This record gives sequence, structure tokens and C-alpha cells, in this order.
Amino acid sequence: SPVAETFRVIQGAMTEESVRTTQGVFQFELSGDEGGTWYIDLKSQGGSTGFGKPPVAADVVMSMSSADFVKMFT
Repeated sequence: SPVAETFRVIQGAMTEESVRTTQGVFQFELSGDEGGTWYIDLKSQGGSTGFGKPPVAADVVMSMSSADFVKMFT
């Protein structure tokens, strides 16, 4: 699925340096196919991505269609 694959690629690209320099948690409220709440955690050690609420409070919450999310990251 495009959204899950996009988050998988983001997770694979994370480094300790990107977490250390970003220090932010991004929550995505997606509509459409594969809609729901997803997150990118660039604050916790190692960083993470996933479906559902982030493990710590989000610094940024974005709402968009799942199609626009995939376009934004590709």
C-alpha cells in the first residue's frame, strides 16, 4: 500500500543524526485510502514511524488526503 510503503521508506532513512537535529514529532491525519492517524517521531531515541498516535505528544499535526501525503514524500 502506498502510505504504508512511504512510512517504511521514511523509517529506513532515519538516522541518529536526523533525530538529534530535528527533535520533532509529526502527526498526520490522513483521509481516503489508508486514512487514519500516522506519525513520524524524530524526537525519541532512534526515531520511529507508525500507524496510530505517536508515542509522545506531536509537535506538528497535519491533515491531508493520503494521496497528497504520498505525493509530498515522493
